[in-house]
Amino acid sequence: MDIEKQFNMIAEEYDGNRRKFIPCFDDFYEGTTKFIVSNINIPKRIIDLGAGTGLLTYFWYQQCPDSEYVLVDIADEMLNVARKRFNSIGNISYQVMNYIDKLPDTTYDTVISALSIHHLEDEDKIKLFSRIYDSLPKGGLFINYDQFCAEHFKMNQWLDSYWENHIANSELTDKDIELWKERRKLDRECSIEHEVDMLKECKFEIVKCVYSCQKFSVVVAVK
Repeated sequence: MDIEKQFNMIAEEYDGNRRKFIPCFDDFYEGTTKFIVSNINIPKRIIDLGAGTGLLTYFWYQQCPDSEYVLVDIADEMLNVARKRFNSIGNISYQVMNYIDKLPDTTYDTVISALSIHHLEDEDKIKLFSRIYDSLPKGGLFINYDQFCAEHFKMNQWLDSYWENHIANSELTDKDIELWKERRKLDRECSIEHEVDMLKECKFEIVKCVYSCQKFSVVVAVK
């Protein structure tokens, strides 16, 4: 089953379960977003890649309600949840597309993404990072909230084991956990260190991991 089918199938339950799947949910999404926004100029237009149900945009909108947002996802059913979430908000638009192939044909100064890019092979990550760099103005931002592996195999076993035990002891149903295991087969995680190196290779001037808790980290790159 491909990524589009996988995520369309779970769109309605996705938000409700996301907190259960991520032990550090509040810090990862809300706390880190507040930290970043407190240190930057308010963006004019933000592109959310792999936006899904609009969860990351929700937290950015709380801090930057006057920015324009373009939510991009390959799964239209996921974006339908986002459309319901932001039903009365006029400065949010949607594009159904595969961001691996192209980015929205508009100007923007910030690109954000959450728990999406780790599905790409390293070769495709580099192509995407290079395309993002080329599309941003000087000083533009790319911010990736994602899941990562550890560089060392043994330490990665620690991270995976803790996460698996957390999920097994959560209130998720057996069906939820089985679907998660299927989605995990689509993961192509890299280490934080490797992603930082790839972004630097794509000429971003400043690259820094600003938050990390076991599997989940946030990397900021400035052009």
